[in-house]
Amino acid sequence: VIGKGMTPPQRILFPPEKICMDWQQKRRPGAGLYNLGSTCYLNVVLQCLTYTPPLANYLLSRQHSRFCHQHGFCMMCIMEDHVRKVLYSSATAIRPRAVIRDLKFIGQFKPDIPGDAYEFLRCTVNAMQRACLNGSSNSDYNESTIIHQIFGGILRSRVTCLSCKTVSDFYKAFLDVLLKIKVRASSLTTALDNFVTPKQMDGKKGFRCSKCKKKVAASKRVTVHHAPRVLTVCLGRADDQSSKKICQVVEYPEYLDLRPYMSDTAGEPLLYSLYAVVVHSGHTCLGGHFFCFTKASNEQWYKMNDVSVDSCGIHTVLGQEAYLLFYAR
Repeated sequence: VIGKGMTPPQRILFPPEKICMDWQQKRRPGAGLYNLGSTCYLNVVLQCLTYTPPLANYLLSRQHSRFCHQHGFCMMCIMEDHVRKVLYSSATAIRPRAVIRDLKFIGQFKPDIPGDAYEFLRCTVNAMQRACLNGSSNSDYNESTIIHQIFGGILRSRVTCLSCKTVSDFYKAFLDVLLKIKVRASSLTTALDNFVTPKQMDGKKGFRCSKCKKKVAASKRVTVHHAPRVLTVCLGRADDQSSKKICQVVEYPEYLDLRPYMSDTAGEPLLYSLYAVVVHSGHTCLGGHFFCFTKASNEQWYKMNDVSVDSCGIHTVLGQEAYLLFYAR
């Protein structure tokens, strides 16, 4: 999984073989979440993370809190407590007070002010990553945390000089969201095809060829070099020109093969299964309401809309105007 010219982590903080992708406990869905004043964006992300099997398995084991020495804010301890409350509660809904209390430590969020689900997901995953690093500034550890091993991966940019055909590879690790794409394509697979299609770069864009010794026109192709265990895609619905919301339906499959979008397209299919979808309703991106669909450990789908948790079918899930898609290997 390590690309040419990349060094593997010197120390593994969490052994990858201990990550369990299947639910270790099968049970009914957990509690809904009260909306405590414009907190629907936060509720949907918390529900999607709660039903992310490898993360939930780890949090329910209490492995983090048993060895946590952090004073004050720790996102992993908060999530551990939250997931236990949601999944084990006999109440129909609970209040995510601890998360709201510490919003300022998670990101630029404030109670009573509407937020964006994508931004909250990004900030929450990063806060969990920081908690796993426990203040360590050693970048060698970054990709060996439980969080990076669940949500993180590596993209490769392959740049080809159009003059001398010299190929240069650049690698970039990503955490949380593999793809943030504008809603232009009719389907997720079309959007992924566009993502990996080579793009022309003119000489002004600043690619300096090591052989030509000058800035040159080049072709750049981005591929997934190391696939994450959990794949998250954001279908950006804000129109940059008008700031209006793009309400186009984008088809997305229940099962997705990532192999055609990898650096190495040979080999077995790399299959992912959809387990959560976030939907934004409303005519503008600035207002409106977030709700989500999640697949519980009993393999059944549920619509989660703040306090309500209602059973539904896969056809309902696949017919949504999706904003965030969550797939697990």
